[in-house]
Amino acid sequence: MEEATRRKRVLVVGGGTAGSATAVLLRRAGIDVDLVEARPDGNVRGSGITLQGNALRVLREVGVWDEVREHGFGFDALGLTTPDGAVLHVGDVLRTGGDDLPATLGMQRPVLQRILVDAVRASGAHVRLGATAEILAQDDTSVTVRLSDGAEDRYDLVVAADGLNSATRAAIGIDARPEPTGMAIWRVPAPRPAGVERSDLSHGGPCYIAGYTPTGADTVYAYLVEPSRDRATIPPESYAQEMRRLAESYGGAWDEIRASITDASQVNYTWFDRMLVEGAWHRGRVVLVGDAAHCCPPTLAQGAAMALEDAWVLARLLTDGSAWDTELFTRYYERRIDRVRMVVDASVQIGQWQLDGVPGDVPGLMGATMTALRELP
Repeated sequence: MEEATRRKRVLVVGGGTAGSATAVLLRRAGIDVDLVEARPDGNVRGSGITLQGNALRVLREVGVWDEVREHGFGFDALGLTTPDGAVLHVGDVLRTGGDDLPATLGMQRPVLQRILVDAVRASGAHVRLGATAEILAQDDTSVTVRLSDGAEDRYDLVVAADGLNSATRAAIGIDARPEPTGMAIWRVPAPRPAGVERSDLSHGGPCYIAGYTPTGADTVYAYLVEPSRDRATIPPESYAQEMRRLAESYGGAWDEIRASITDASQVNYTWFDRMLVEGAWHRGRVVLVGDAAHCCPPTLAQGAAMALEDAWVLARLLTDGSAWDTELFTRYYERRIDRVRMVVDASVQIGQWQLDGVPGDVPGLMGATMTALRELP
C-alpha cells in the first residue's frame, strides 16, 4: 500500500506540553499515535506556569481551553512594584492570542499536565509511562525503534519531544546543548494573598526579579531570580529555608507568601538556559519539537508558547496531504526558526541587561516581540 493512502503511525517521545499537544492534534487527523514518557507519573510535577495568549490559542486548538480557563487564572495586566510592595506602575499586556483570549493565564503546572495527559488518552493515543525509546535504524519511509521493555516497532515518524536534555536529539546526531545564562530561579506554589489578581514584579532588592502569578482561585506561584549558584552547594532539604531568606527583603503580598514556604519538596531551583538548534530540526524521519529544539529564560514567559506552536505547525504540515519528506520537515523548520530565534534572543537579552546592570529598553523589546507574536505562526 502506498504511504500516501495507508494509515500512518507516529511515535511521540515525551509527554510534556509539546508532546501531548502533538499527539492530540495528530490523532484528531486519524493518525495512529504511540506516546512514551520516561516519568512513571506522566511528568505531573512542578509549581506554576505562565501562559501567554499565543499559548492559549494553541491549547484551544488542542481542545482543552475550557478546562484550562476553569482551572487557571486569566488576567490582562502586569504590575511593577518596589521591594516593599508599593505599586509603581500597572500596564496592559498585549493579547497575543487574539482579543477573545486573556493576555496571560497562570496555572499550577501539575494541573495543566493532568489536563493534557487526559486529552492524550481521550484522543485514543496509546500511552506508555515509565518508558523510553531508542532509535535503532531508519530509511526513507520509516524508523525502527526499541522501547525500554525490549519491544521493537516501526513508525512512519518519530517526534522527539523529550525536553531540554533530549536523548533522542543526541541519538540522531544533533549536538546542540543547553548553555547556562548565569541566572537561576526559585519557584514555589503558595496560597493566593487577597488582592493578588495579576503578576507583579519587583526588580529591586537582592534578586534580579521577585514576582508572583495567580494560578487559580486560591493559589499563586512565586519566583525569585538570582545569579546562578553551584547547585551541589544547596542541599534540597534547605530549599524552603533558602527561599524564605531571599524573600525577606520583599513586602506586600510577599509577607503571606514567605510565611507559607515551609515544605522544601515544594520549592524548585533551576538555572536559566539557552539553546537553539540551527540548520534543521530533523534527521531523516525523526523531528524535534519544543525544548528538544530550543529553550530560553522565562523572562518573556514564552517557553510553553513556543513549544505549543511547534506542535501546532508540525501537525498542520503533517496533515495537509503533503508527502512526509525532507521538503516538509524543512518547511517546518523555516516556519519556526525566525520566530523562535526572536523569542530566544529577546529572552536572553532581557536577562543579560540585568546581569550587566544595564538599563536596557525592556518595555520596548517586550512590546516589539509580543506584537510580532500576535501573528499566527
